[in-house]
Amino acid sequence: MHIARVLPAILLLMLTVVGCSSTTVRSVDMTPPEQATDAVPESLLLDVGVAVFDANVPEDYDEQVEQNVAAEVRRAEGNYIAYFMKNLLQTTGQWGAVRVVPRPTSAVDVNVSGRILHSDGERLAIEVTVADASGRTWFTKKYDALSSRYAYDESVPRDIDPFQAIYKQVADDMLAYRRALDEAEVARVRTIAEMKFAREFAPDAFGDYLASGKRGQTTIERLPAEDDPMLERVRRVREREYLFIDTLDEYFADFHRSMYTPYQDWRRATYDEAFAYRELKAQARSRTVAGAVAIAAGAAATFGGEDSSTQMAGIAGMVGGAITLKSAIAKSAEAKIHAEVLQELGVSAEAEITPHTIDLENQTVRLTGTVDAQYAELRQILRRIYYEELGLAVPESPPMEAPSAAAAATES
Repeated sequence: MHIARVLPAILLLMLTVVGCSSTTVRSVDMTPPEQATDAVPESLLLDVGVAVFDANVPEDYDEQVEQNVAAEVRRAEGNYIAYFMKNLLQTTGQWGAVRVVPRPTSAVDVNVSGRILHSDGERLAIEVTVADASGRTWFTKKYDALSSRYAYDESVPRDIDPFQAIYKQVADDMLAYRRALDEAEVARVRTIAEMKFAREFAPDAFGDYLASGKRGQTTIERLPAEDDPMLERVRRVREREYLFIDTLDEYFADFHRSMYTPYQDWRRATYDEAFAYRELKAQARSRTVAGAVAIAAGAAATFGGEDSSTQMAGIAGMVGGAITLKSAIAKSAEAKIHAEVLQELGVSAEAEITPHTIDLENQTVRLTGTVDAQYAELRQILRRIYYEELGLAVPESPPMEAPSAAAAATES
């Protein structure tokens, strides 16, 4: 085929690649998850713990910049997402007590954990794992959604998140799985949760009540009598842990309130920045391709053309391709500026908790450190109290229960 005939088609393709664009109008999703229309029987209610999400911040700073991750914001988001999800699950009326926990725990029947894959004002992507006390994973699933510019309008209620669709889908997926369990299976999960908690505090007394299967699932071997005094002590310990978790819930609520306004401002600003950044990267790629095509076509026409007009068209094509490539480089530089702006828009949101003073039996205990550290230390103290009530020496802590917070106990 003659190069003079091919050249116009190639240049047309180049212009098509550069000029293609589309506009999508997004709406604000205010749809709530499925609500209970009647009171759910108590026998079917499972207590849920929503663990603080893994912030998933790259250790390497250059990688943070590359992924547009504002580390401080991302860590704060781990708390924010867990608290918002807990609130949404609670409003459905489909579950027992729903609490935010520093990490997955045997104190609840069902644990929800997750990690943040991507987060800015335009897009949120998370991975969520839901598992019950028996060791059965209900599902591990990735959720991804785009927000609307209008989701950040002041008229949108505070209990509606710009990424409401993700939270709604998680809640509905959990409900669908729970509905597939019959009453006997729900009762078994609740019993295993209680026995697991008992085994953590007193492995010698409760260690042989449960067994682990080949796939890591837990089965019930036997059960203590309902009026077993040691079981009663374990239940009291468990209630104390619930009280502390409920106290932490106040912290998460305060954190959510104080973070809401600056976080919404950050997301509102990064919506425009992220949108522009993505569009500029797409334009830069298309212009690079188009520029390369134009230069290649121009070179072919210049050096392979059979007449002067074809050669002149080839030279023009090469010049045009060079200009397009220069534009692509400029767009890439502009995209980098937007990436830096995304970093600069990050706000400081330290997820430290103020010291807590709690009364346990005849002791006043002061816990300090992060949420996770205080929770770990509380479990150590509760375990010690359990053995002291029995008049027994406190055995060494299992490795997983090693203290990780500063705490001081004074006799009251």
